Amino acid sequence: MRSALHRAGMRFRKHYVPLAGSRTRVDVAFPRWHVAVQIDGCFWHACPEHGTRPSSHADYWTEKLRRNVERDRRSDEVLAEAGWTVLRFWEHEDPESVAVVVHHALSKRRDSSSEHSAR
Repeated sequence: MRSALHRAGMRFRKHYVPLAGSRTRVDVAFPRWHVAVQIDGCFWHACPEHGTRPSSHADYWTEKLRRNVERDRRSDEVLAEAGWTVLRFWEHEDPESVAVVVHHALSKRRDSSSEHSAR
């Protein structure tokens, strides 16, 4: 997905920590526009379409994956409260389609930013 974003002319930071003192880390960040892109792996983030649950230690894995999803939601909330737009995608999604959505979000943030600076 990063390659698709780069081919589309978007420049970004990888594994970015947007908030000082926070453990929240963003997979792909556009700090100037406060846009965070998270790419969720199907296993680790419990994809409803492709996620699997190991049969060994099933209780452990069910709880672990639930905590991962819960942590994702908390991170989204923290970033949104700080003024960030958070976009989440599954690893199986088409990279070119993701790039279009990200480009649209960046355009909206840029337009919003230029409206505020024109006042």
